[in-house]
Amino acid sequence: MSDERVVIHTDGGCTPNPGPGGWGAVLRYGDHVRELYGGDPTETTNNRMELTAPIMALETLNRRCVVELHTDSTYVRNGITQWVSSWKKNGWKTSAKQPVKNVDLWQRLDAACAQHDVEWFWVKGHAGVPDNELADQLATRGMQEALGRA
Repeated sequence: MSDERVVIHTDGGCTPNPGPGGWGAVLRYGDHVRELYGGDPTETTNNRMELTAPIMALETLNRRCVVELHTDSTYVRNGITQWVSSWKKNGWKTSAKQPVKNVDLWQRLDAACAQHDVEWFWVKGHAGVPDNELADQLATRGMQEALGRA
């Protein structure tokens, strides 16, 4: 395992929900900073955009890393740290035997996490955490560009 540590902050959302959406991620490695963002002009959801941000950030890393991943989404953090192992055992069904929502993204996130040593952190949104605020701004930019309003 490499001792390289990457700190990532992610955010995503839509206006309205469901509606057009965007996602953003800030990756820090030492003195290096990389900003990522994108959007979906079609009808998507806050949860899909919140999931897309860490997927895109982790898939950007080109070698195994120790990752501190910060999200303001309890859905994402709880899903990947508590629920995903049961979903996989149950054939991607919930405890109520219903299909897992956003299964395509959960499977991508699970695969991306397997490539790294990821520790998940929840951060309160819009609470002045600089990289969380920047990730929010990037998500907004992604949505605006997807809608042609850049």
